[in-house]
Amino acid sequence: MKSGALTIEQIGPFRYRIPRSSRPDMNTDGMMFLNDALLAAMHGDESPAQVANVATLPGIVGNSLAMPDMHWGYGFPIGGVAAFDAQNGVISPGGVGYDINCGVSLTRTAFTLAEVKPRLSKLIDRMFEHIPTGVGSHGALKVTKPEFEHVLTSGARWAVERGMASEEDRLHMEEEGCLDGADPHQVSERARERGFDQLGTLGAGNHFVEVQVVKKVFDEKTAAAFGLFEGQICIMVHSGSRGFGYQICTDYLPVMNKAADKYGIALVDRQLACAPLTSEEGKNYLAAMKCAANFAWVNRLTMHHHARHVLTDVMDTREERGAYRLVYDVCHNIAKFEEHKVDGKPRRVCVHRKGATRSLPPNHPLLPPAYRHVGQPVLIPGDMGRASWVMVGDENALTESFGSAPHGAGRLLSRHAGAKLMRGEEVRQMLARRGIIVQARSKATLAEEQPDVYKNVDEVVNVAAGVGLAKPVARLEPLGGIKG
Repeated sequence: MKSGALTIEQIGPFRYRIPRSSRPDMNTDGMMFLNDALLAAMHGDESPAQVANVATLPGIVGNSLAMPDMHWGYGFPIGGVAAFDAQNGVISPGGVGYDINCGVSLTRTAFTLAEVKPRLSKLIDRMFEHIPTGVGSHGALKVTKPEFEHVLTSGARWAVERGMASEEDRLHMEEEGCLDGADPHQVSERARERGFDQLGTLGAGNHFVEVQVVKKVFDEKTAAAFGLFEGQICIMVHSGSRGFGYQICTDYLPVMNKAADKYGIALVDRQLACAPLTSEEGKNYLAAMKCAANFAWVNRLTMHHHARHVLTDVMDTREERGAYRLVYDVCHNIAKFEEHKVDGKPRRVCVHRKGATRSLPPNHPLLPPAYRHVGQPVLIPGDMGRASWVMVGDENALTESFGSAPHGAGRLLSRHAGAKLMRGEEVRQMLARRGIIVQARSKATLAEEQPDVYKNVDEVVNVAAGVGLAKPVARLEPLGGIKG
């Protein structure tokens, strides 16, 4: 089939290839993991062209990849995965995204649906009071300037020292909640100003704190390892590095544009601005990006801390009764050096995951001991009205996608189009009729983020499982949440 100037070949039930012969400037094939329904839903979306664009960048290793939730993004597609050779490849802010280390955490509790449901309305109201939401929200956590610098270099270790998370929680986070090599000297004063009082704030857009119930378990052994059971109450947090990370991306885009010219990198799209990984510009961006990644981990842990205390208070009990544990925290906007087998040989690459989640199989050395026998939790949030999923990493992901899986349902309609479907108050009432209580700072956000602007997350999970990127463990349904 043809999509614009591109040739797209179906080469299996869930694989669509853009051969490098489609365009003379492509260095490798594009590979999109989709089924017929998801491909049809992309009508008019230009993200396949972005998959081909990424394939033109120097030093790319393997295919330019797109996950089942792919859609158009800045430069790289959202849902895009690309690995670049550590010596000859590039790093691109467009392959990470403005919201550096946007990600998801899931906290399990000992409470059941029967216990929490009678107090759900009060619980959502109290969460909305205690966790600042909306554009420019601030003030959830007071830190000194030296403490802020400590956050940027220490990530989750700082939150543990501050008493907002346990050491066990920290060990159940991707990279144990900290990227080494963060250098605050590469961060602008403007980024510091924007991020200084935003720790523990949700932000706007598709970010949320949601109370969920484990509706169905599909893999008893793995669910038991993750501490999940049917009828259990969990808390999911979806947020990132707020204005701090956004400003870092903004600061480095012109730097990377100049660097591309300086090093003779031909850009088919200026939004792919990049620099060699070994260049001063590339190293400086990585060092600043790591500061934002560490900020984001503390941001999510702070909201996890506040949500835990609100739930304990509303349930009128002691914290020990809640038995709160972080199941996992994954980032889905990041670039990291990793070692993968390429053509049967180990190779050090910088994996860009933009709207994609790391997925590691059993026995991988980066897994915490408690999950070593089952694999890494892969958290896939859906929309406000349907479901979110816990999957587990599959061995096949290492060969298919550099150990990557989808990160969400994937946007079907733009925010502008969503706002025309149903007004915010109507969305809130529609969800209430389904028994889902939502509080939002802006009614416009509710309209822009209503369930129908997203693809069906169950389809995304089916494709991920079909390809072998991850395996289903449990389906969680929303009971209520807060948004910006």
